[in-house]
Amino acid sequence: MATLYTHQGENIRKTWMLMSIFLIIIIGLGYVFAQMYNNPSILYFCVIFSILMNVVSYWYSDKIALTMAGAHPATREKYFDFYTIVENLAITAGLPMPKIYVIEDPSPNAFATGRDKNHAVIAVTTGLLSVMNKNELEGVVAHEMSHIGNKDMLLSTVAVVLVGFVSIISDMMIRGAMFGGRDNNDRGNGIFAIVGIILAILAPIFATLIQLAISRKREYLADASGSLLTRFPEGLASALEKISQYGRPMKKQSNAIAHLYIANPTGSGAFAKKVGNLFSTHPPIEDRIKKLRGSL
Repeated sequence: MATLYTHQGENIRKTWMLMSIFLIIIIGLGYVFAQMYNNPSILYFCVIFSILMNVVSYWYSDKIALTMAGAHPATREKYFDFYTIVENLAITAGLPMPKIYVIEDPSPNAFATGRDKNHAVIAVTTGLLSVMNKNELEGVVAHEMSHIGNKDMLLSTVAVVLVGFVSIISDMMIRGAMFGGRDNNDRGNGIFAIVGIILAILAPIFATLIQLAISRKREYLADASGSLLTRFPEGLASALEKISQYGRPMKKQSNAIAHLYIANPTGSGAFAKKVGNLFSTHPPIEDRIKKLRGSL
């Protein structure tokens, strides 16, 4: 019978498939935009600029995320238990010791970021350190270590950038169609103008949904890999229970990095429960706990 662990390869394949869809959306928008204005260079610009944005965001992703979260470095002397748990799990996973940071916030949460395993960062809140026992903290750190080991941090960063880039292109298309003048002779086929406006309206919505889907797949995968690392799924399951019971949102939030956290930083998800899982950055914690305990 299939368990949580048997779906790791499937989650990776689906994540890359979703990233491919992102690129198709950008190329499609660029093509339609180019046809609207009879200017093929627009398509080339869209493709090249999207690649450049991905490279820049990838290179500085850790600094951007840590600044937005308000995190500060954690020393071994002040956070000995946290430091040694990260150190031991890094050795177990065969990964370099990541830098560790702490966020001054009573809400229990954590995230990992960085461009690769040699430049990785794990950040936790003071609230997480105060409410978790050793097994639960190991479960959370192993989850974040799995994000590093699974090499999915780049995917999350690229997803954020592509969503922003799709929104920029869409806004340019709408503004160009509305304020570019009434002479259609310089705009190519009028059908492309109509299609372009429709795509410009729908593309950001689809792009955001894809980003959210990527985030949810990453969390299931990290839950599975983290449990394999500790060989104790109950530790992470219990930690997720405590996080969900706290319920209150983090004091400092940013939509740009919300998907990085182990749990939704906006709280226990009252809004998500009303509108469903479609618009949530994270899968329901109840489902994650059930999968973890079903793997025992």
